Amino acid sequence: MILRRRTLLAASAATATTIASPAIAQNYPRRPVQLIVAFAAGGSTDVGARILAAAAEKDLGQTITVVNKGGAGGQIGFTEIARARPDGYTLGFINLPAVNTIVLDPERKAAFNMESFIPVVNQVLDPGLIWVKGDSPYKSLKDLVEAAKKEPGKIRACTTGILSDDHLAILMLQEAAKIEFRLVHFDGGAQQLAGVIGGHVDVAFDNVGSVVKRVQSGEVRGLVVTDVERSKFLPDVPCTKELGYTTVISSSTRGVAAPKGTPAEIVKVIETAFLKAINSADMKQKMDVAGLALKPMVGAEYAKYYADTQAQAKKYTEWALKMR
Repeated sequence: MILRRRTLLAASAATATTIASPAIAQNYPRRPVQLIVAFAAGGSTDVGARILAAAAEKDLGQTITVVNKGGAGGQIGFTEIARARPDGYTLGFINLPAVNTIVLDPERKAAFNMESFIPVVNQVLDPGLIWVKGDSPYKSLKDLVEAAKKEPGKIRACTTGILSDDHLAILMLQEAAKIEFRLVHFDGGAQQLAGVIGGHVDVAFDNVGSVVKRVQSGEVRGLVVTDVERSKFLPDVPCTKELGYTTVISSSTRGVAAPKGTPAEIVKVIETAFLKAINSADMKQKMDVAGLALKPMVGAEYAKYYADTQAQAKKYTEWALKMR
């Protein structure tokens, strides 16, 4: 009799949860929402996230607070997102392929996997950019490659983190051009910029959105965009495809994710509010000023991109691990 009663109680609780879910979603959100960014304040991911948060909170009806949890190439912040309560009140920005490569590297011992996140809506696709200090002797990608061939392992090339998209881009160029750099890994764009401007490193592998204004001002020089076409923000900088480096294609995508287990009804509310913000004219204007290219994706399209990026990152991560 006791066992039967417990079974009935459990069944009743499950039914109550099922019935309550739409009601919870209908009342969501009832308090401010936290948006975790896994990189330091001031970087291009942070800039895009803050523009999006300010726009989306108008439709969501609650304040969206951006919280920076930088460190370990994004791993600290991504872990916070994965461990958050799946109630829609803690969301996060996920960067691909940064999440992919952390998961694929056994030495990182990630406390999350790709199934730990629900990809809700993508905001940005930021192409890679190889750049140097404004007065650098390297005035083109050809200059850089020729110098690297003459003195293998001497030119100091930096990234924004181990196994970041920038790191993978270096590996791609080294393989395609048959050259070797001396790799320096920083923990974010601010450190990378200081390293190049201060003369501590020679060349940066980064993204267009990180230094577009500095390229336009002449403070730094863009050598090449690692994409199949030129960036609309840097029309005078060639792309790798046109220079014959068709395998050196690298970018960083950034979008909003929810922790695994977040109710589908709540995910839909988040998707609707954020997508409306991304597609607004005001968003386009502000992102153009920031030099960040919008690439909205939701639903099946974003889920497919999420899975495809994991498959592509596997190859490049294996390259990096072999070089340790």
